Amino acid sequence: MRLTGKCHCGNIGFEVDWPDASPRIPARACGCSFCVKHGGVWTSHPKAALRVRVQDAALASTYEFATRTATFHICGRCGVVTVVTSSIDGRTYAVVSVNALENVDAGQLDRGGANFEGEAVDSRLARRERNWIGAVQFEGPPARAG
Repeated sequence: MRLTGKCHCGNIGFEVDWPDASPRIPARACGCSFCVKHGGVWTSHPKAALRVRVQDAALASTYEFATRTATFHICGRCGVVTVVTSSIDGRTYAVVSVNALENVDAGQLDRGGANFEGEAVDSRLARRERNWIGAVQFEGPPARAG
């Protein structure tokens, strides 16, 4: 199944090739201070493949905080955070925003919370390697660091 999503203005879009034909999609509301303030709800599948398209890099930025192990990809025009990436041993892993999905029925979402405050960096990275999307490709110009 292919999931699609984009920011409000369409500058940053994505496609996820989800390995299940009619999936239940985990939707994890993150409890970190950044996600709480932005309403971040994320999904991933370790066997999925993600393509991110950035139309105008001048209107895209990235943000990192605290451990600097996660990069939030933000549209500078409409302010939507669409994707979060983490670089681990030279490989990029990602989660996508459930709120940016366009072709998913709300009944497919298994909503829940997640709070990783106090998690050690090595444990955090190992969890991402196990659970996040491991096949990530960006198309178009890279976003500028914000």
